[in-house]
Amino acid sequence: MFDLSLLWKAPKINPVNRKARSIPGLNPIDLYGRVFTFSWFGFLIAFWSWYAFPPLLYVTIAKDLNLKQTDIANSNIVALTATLLVRLVAGPACDRFGPRYTFAGCLLAGAIPTALAGAVYNAKGLLALRFFVGILGGSFVPCQVWSTGFFDKNVVGTANALTGGFGNAGGGITYFLMPAIFDSLVANQGLTPHVAWRVTFIVPFICITVTATAMLILTPDTPTGKWSERHLAIQHNLVSHGISGAVVDVPGELTDKATTGTDSPSDSSEKKLGFEAVEPKQPSRSAHEAQIGEQQMLDTARGEIVVKPSFREAMLVIFSLQTLVLAGGYFCSFGGELAINSILGSYYVKNFPYLMQTGSGNWAAMFGLLNVVFRPLGGAISDFIYPRAGVWGKKIWIHSLAVVTGAFLIAIGLTDPHSQNTMFGLVAGMAFFLEAGNGANFSLVPHVHPHANGIVSGVTGASGNLGGIVFAIIFRYNHKDYAKVFWIIGVMTIAINLSLSWIRPIPKGQVGGR
Repeated sequence: MFDLSLLWKAPKINPVNRKARSIPGLNPIDLYGRVFTFSWFGFLIAFWSWYAFPPLLYVTIAKDLNLKQTDIANSNIVALTATLLVRLVAGPACDRFGPRYTFAGCLLAGAIPTALAGAVYNAKGLLALRFFVGILGGSFVPCQVWSTGFFDKNVVGTANALTGGFGNAGGGITYFLMPAIFDSLVANQGLTPHVAWRVTFIVPFICITVTATAMLILTPDTPTGKWSERHLAIQHNLVSHGISGAVVDVPGELTDKATTGTDSPSDSSEKKLGFEAVEPKQPSRSAHEAQIGEQQMLDTARGEIVVKPSFREAMLVIFSLQTLVLAGGYFCSFGGELAINSILGSYYVKNFPYLMQTGSGNWAAMFGLLNVVFRPLGGAISDFIYPRAGVWGKKIWIHSLAVVTGAFLIAIGLTDPHSQNTMFGLVAGMAFFLEAGNGANFSLVPHVHPHANGIVSGVTGASGNLGGIVFAIIFRYNHKDYAKVFWIIGVMTIAINLSLSWIRPIPKGQVGGR
């Protein structure tokens, strides 16, 4: 039975990498609880501002800037394109500089164009601004890498799903907050719509800036301290637990095969952690340390410490079949979520015109807000499956969710409901499997090439944006025939996942991540 006290008490920790084996999410005073809180809240604020335009775009902003339907669609595509590029860069940046600095950098860089929303007066200005606001979407990668760095394999799926799910809820919150702030400025402050929508964007700017600054001041890079000293900390932890006399190495190539605990390293072909042979010490254990075996400690040190990859090593990881599986799955699940989130309010207005901007926005917000429950559930179930079926179980869970998601999308597309109960019921059902799939996907990510976690996370996250761009383009060229695009996305989701289902979840011979 689940122990509720784990939500606030200090967690047991892995003695080598100091990762937590439970999630004290209700205790922001605790180091792990504090990082968990900043991970999800930082991404939620980023997602809110990243998607701050759609709730006001189709009515208020479109009227003020004289936008055509194609202008709106192009701005949605541009926003996703910028995020795609940033996520590709953010992955290697996490491996090199650490996820905390990369996270704060994405937030601060995206805050500036958010504050400049008021300077937009035509369609071209909107395109340029939304491109740079798209930087905020890149914060998802450091959010997940940071979370992976603080939580051990037994709970990392749940931790990543919670931080991602709570963060994705920003896409729902924005549909509540932006119209509410706008309406308040018009009704209570006497501003004209022309001025009010511009002032509205100052609110997320302030929230982003405060959050990024607090993140830099109040949290560390890793559970062991500075990012640049993470290897030294591993070395020290091994010595303090009596594991010495043999050099512990990080493989020289990201795709090296496993070595045994007794293998002697090559002087030239391995990247050493700087661990020299010393006289064995008596093992030293903290009261909060989990009890794990010596071989598991060595495997953790060899295979799960993030390294700075060369270009060749990075390419081997990016183009491996296992990375392709993660990228393909996220292309469908998160890509579908992004594209649908951009048009859902407009789809509701089309089928239910009496809802108008605020009413349709409120119902569209539910799609994003369901991430609070559904994405974490996908990761939690994945962690439940892991000790029983291993990484294959996690992978099968991803593909199963995708197939059911595709079925719901096809159902929405073919029926094009004009009954609110039918429409909202089908969208909620689709949201469960779609958003749970996002959580399940990033539950498997930490197991694949774990010492290149930033690269794998970056490529996977960027693939989600690529999916969003592809699906947004399909929406653009089908104009307001939203139902047709829903079933097209459904067919693509099923086809892509079935075509990837045969690939092994992790490379044969991989060290760590099992």
